[in-house]
Amino acid sequence: MENYFIDTHSHINMIKEISLNDIISKANESGVKKIIIPSSNESEFDEIIEICESYENVFCLLGVFPQEAKTWNENSYNNIKKHIMSSKKVVGLGEIGLDYYWDKSFAELQKEIFIKQIELANELNLPFAVHDREAHKDTFDIIKQYNKTSKVLMHCFSGSVEFARECVKAGFYLASGGVVTFKNAQKLKDVVSDIAIEQLVLETDAPYLTPVPFRGKTNQPAYIPYIAQKISELKNMDIEEVAKITSQNAERIFNI
Repeated sequence: MENYFIDTHSHINMIKEISLNDIISKANESGVKKIIIPSSNESEFDEIIEICESYENVFCLLGVFPQEAKTWNENSYNNIKKHIMSSKKVVGLGEIGLDYYWDKSFAELQKEIFIKQIELANELNLPFAVHDREAHKDTFDIIKQYNKTSKVLMHCFSGSVEFARECVKAGFYLASGGVVTFKNAQKLKDVVSDIAIEQLVLETDAPYLTPVPFRGKTNQPAYIPYIAQKISELKNMDIEEVAKITSQNAERIFNI
């Protein structure tokens, strides 16, 4: 079978200037055959599931983003669970985690909501995608303590080579997006060079973090090959091999 790419993290529901049909068809033309949409809060769930039900190879993750932790209420756990069980297109929880960059004032609440969602992922035997921004140690420690059975994907990995090695040692997968193409992103380039391709997946994080040569434009899944090309250069591999292995990794994590 011909190799293809998977965009494991793409907020295509947030892209307003391009129609969904165009986003999907441009992705397919670029060899991106599967897309996973993460959510950031409960208000998005119905819209995201509806998009997934409308397109064969679009899947989603449901969860409450760390900066949305204050929206969590006594019904949230059961609401996420109900929505997950309502559609076979929901393939995990995400994006969940910790973010100390914007506002650290409710870090304890973020931790509490992160733990609850890890426990839900374990209960449903589903993987989860982690948002970790300037919270590496707390994020890692919580996953190590509370995760029992779920596969873990570190979305938009931003740590050091040493931290990447700790994550891989713990069995986590790492996702690389457009940042790896940025001129000043040496830390991520070092991580990608160092970590085995068997632990990496591709993502755009569209509409954000658009790769070179499209910086300044809205990101979209069709740009995944530019990320894969940079990874192939860093790892001295054929881009076809990067496509094949990262896609197999994504299919293994999310059972798609």
